[in-house]
Amino acid sequence: MKGYDPSTGLGFIQNGRYVEVALPYDRKGGEGVQVGAGLFGVCAIDGVSGDVINIDTEGAYGLVAASGASTNADPGAVAYWDNTNKRITPIASTHLRVGVFLTAKTTSQAFASVLLD
Repeated sequence: MKGYDPSTGLGFIQNGRYVEVALPYDRKGGEGVQVGAGLFGVCAIDGVSGDVINIDTEGAYGLVAASGASTNADPGAVAYWDNTNKRITPIASTHLRVGVFLTAKTTSQAFASVLLD
């Protein structure tokens, strides 16, 4: 495989599991973050808006989740990121798909186990 050529900007840049991003809002390590319209990951460290940190775009995580009416989910159900409220939800609406629920999530649970896409 040909390596990255900085003169053209073409070629392999890095493994895509951990990527460096500028935080769009304050986050703590272990919290989810959406960058732009389609990138989601879990923060490796704490940071404030504008900090450049690594996020993990793969793996299984326990994340803050929506609770209340219509927030239950079965294992394997699609998980979405509610970027307004900064939490996982089973409600598609205008939210970004980020993975699937690993375990059942009841309406009273404030956290959910999610396997990232």
